[in-house]
Amino acid sequence: MKQLALGVMLRANALFANFYPGPNAEVLAALRGPGADPIWIWGSAGCGKSHLLQAVCAATEGPAAYIPLSPVSGQALPPEALRGFADCRAVCVDDVDAAAGDLGWEQALFRLFNEVQESRARLVFAARAAPRQIEWRLDDWRSRAAACVVYQVRELDEAGRARALELRAAQRGLRLPPETLDYLMKRMPRDLRSLFDILDELDEASLAAQRRLTIPFIRDALEKHADTKP
Repeated sequence: MKQLALGVMLRANALFANFYPGPNAEVLAALRGPGADPIWIWGSAGCGKSHLLQAVCAATEGPAAYIPLSPVSGQALPPEALRGFADCRAVCVDDVDAAAGDLGWEQALFRLFNEVQESRARLVFAARAAPRQIEWRLDDWRSRAAACVVYQVRELDEAGRARALELRAAQRGLRLPPETLDYLMKRMPRDLRSLFDILDELDEASLAAQRRLTIPFIRDALEKHADTKP
């Protein structure tokens, strides 16, 4: 797996098996399939775009690259970071809309698109908007972006978020009784990223205490965690 210089690492749990599709079954099937056309997925923050890009990399046989264009750990990648991926079997570029209006970045994206297409590797982009909705400066890149197969990643409704949380818990070996799941869904932040982070914290706490995830345990664990924050 190709790694980048600024500490960009794939999350170990960013796998297709860990993604609850809900209304996004078509997107999931396209990314898991053998298609050679470049793909562009878009949707709001927290809908699972980064998870899906990293899952593509994890499922690829051979070298693959995940490249987020938003600053990583407070550092921004230079446009030159998009060079040297000719040998990759999959290249996934996240936060592409962060490059909009920057001519140097758009030229780098144009070169990358051509390079990866020539090598017949998998190419997947993710952004908060469809390519035709973004104000690009470089016409050549605009045409390449518009040539992608476009899918919207839709947010899960409340029932879908609950199923996604159950799936993540089950794959960690945790069982969430209905009353525990209901407690979390009603009292915790509703976005999946926050719910998954809370689940990770609860998993560590339950292992340390050798306790099941009951409502009293969750309440105590979250209160203790809040007390330790600066």
